[in-house]
Amino acid sequence: MADTATGTMAEQLVAVEPAIVVGAGAAGLAVAQALIKAGVPTAILEKESRLAEPWHRRHQQLHLNTHRDLSALPGLAFPKGTPAFPPRKVVIRHMNDFREANRLPVEFGVAVETIMFMGDHWAVRTSAGSRLARHIVVATGRDREPFTPHWTGMQAFTGRIIHSADFGDANTYASKKVLVVGAGNSGFDALNHLAGVDTAALWLSARNGPALLPKRIGKIAVHRLSPLMARLPLRVADAVMALTQRLVFGDLTKFGVPPAPAGGASRLTSDYTAIAADDGAVSAIKSGKIVVVPAIREFTPDGVILADGRLIDPDIVIAATGYRTGLERMVGSLDVLDGKGVPLFNGAENDPKLPGLWFTGMRPSIRGCFANAAILGKAIAGRIAGSRHPFGASR
Repeated sequence: MADTATGTMAEQLVAVEPAIVVGAGAAGLAVAQALIKAGVPTAILEKESRLAEPWHRRHQQLHLNTHRDLSALPGLAFPKGTPAFPPRKVVIRHMNDFREANRLPVEFGVAVETIMFMGDHWAVRTSAGSRLARHIVVATGRDREPFTPHWTGMQAFTGRIIHSADFGDANTYASKKVLVVGAGNSGFDALNHLAGVDTAALWLSARNGPALLPKRIGKIAVHRLSPLMARLPLRVADAVMALTQRLVFGDLTKFGVPPAPAGGASRLTSDYTAIAADDGAVSAIKSGKIVVVPAIREFTPDGVILADGRLIDPDIVIAATGYRTGLERMVGSLDVLDGKGVPLFNGAENDPKLPGLWFTGMRPSIRGCFANAAILGKAIAGRIAGSRHPFGASR
């Protein structure tokens, strides 16, 4: 009996993997490459059957709002001729090229269900069985689950309500009356495309105004200045963004756009609100093609009642209302999430009471998600590679 127990314990110790990365998006691929480069054997678990599944599902017109020179994964530049703001298909190819170039061991079709702390290692329950690991890096993304509010009366509405994640082909909105709800990054992405479509009516319902920057000022891609902006104190970065927005667009409150509740850099760090990019929407607001209206009060079968009591009658309502991480089931018992389900720490930060648990790609960055993925991946790999305990061995 004692021999059997000893044998089982030895098998468990042998089975403890050095590191497991959960998710093979940009953040997951970047941290896995950094770990392997630092000499840490790493497994990558991906619930989908292919890389970049969210990108495959998004609309055909989608482009990065970040410049190609600051959006490449570590050590792999975009091919010559890539547009300044790479389109969806190029991003998908880039992620696959990165995986192949680095021979990253992605295990597809393996969904992680729960992660449990075992004192000196982690137990990971997956759709393909249980795994043990010294370090777990959760890289499932902050945009994992589209979030749509529960508006009063929305079930009785006879029009369509979709999330901006399901925007589809902009041309399908021609001749339709469209209401976009939310003036954040996703809302302006939809409006930038809809501005060029012959819609019957186009409204923007905005509770708060955005931190909004143009993609270009003249021939300069504004995002190329992001490394400098990221080094500025928050108050200074807020002031620079606000001044740029005012100089380029003027006073948008004259057109009904509410003022932003705080500076753009501050909102990135406080409530994780990404900075919106204009590529035609502001001109459409100024020309009257896009009419800015107040927040939604409730739905009726035939329309939407706004906060000021007005009734509008859209055919389609696009909820550009953000995303949730969907991490409650996976790590909810560990007390590491805030009220919105966002991890309390990210990157090289961790909880000393939970050694070996890391998160990456869970917060927006002025630099953009791809550049930030490389920075955080390298930082996490440095912490793990420099840890006291040999990989795969017990304490």
